Amino acid sequence: MATKPEQLPLVGVLTPFPFILSFEEKFSNQFQTLKPTDPSIPLHEFLKKQCQSVRAVISGIEIAVTKEFLDCLPSLGCILLTCVGLDNIDLDECKKRGIFIGNAGTCYSEDVADYAVGLLIDVLRRISSGHRLVRSGLWPISKEYSLGSKLTGKRIAIVGLGSIGSEVAKRLVAFN
Repeated sequence: MATKPEQLPLVGVLTPFPFILSFEEKFSNQFQTLKPTDPSIPLHEFLKKQCQSVRAVISGIEIAVTKEFLDCLPSLGCILLTCVGLDNIDLDECKKRGIFIGNAGTCYSEDVADYAVGLLIDVLRRISSGHRLVRSGLWPISKEYSLGSKLTGKRIAIVGLGSIGSEVAKRLVAFN
């Protein structure tokens, strides 16, 4: 016997994210999703009026999970973050209420490190500014254009040696 959609556990999807559509399609027979649709209604008002029986929330870094936020969701048991950090979560309050928290962990670390090193090379070697120069038609007129400086042999400071900083460091080893 099939479960009626209105009997399925409610999941509040508070942050738009690309994988949410596949989540909704794949698990539509196991969960019912609820999203804020009217941007003129403040989030706390939406939560208080429509989310009393929400069991789980999918959210990102832009939404602070405070005591007041949690007070709006009396049935909440799980928070799934589409981001890495937990800075926006009142962890003590979640622990008191027995709310489980999951985040993206290190799944973005390698990608972010690739971008960071790519941007570093772009800035040092002036790749984007050279591209703009060529596209603007000034290449034949410009007599001197610096090719920038090498990354090889430079001393690099990495602020924060967590999972992303460690991945950046691994990539920079190749540049000595």
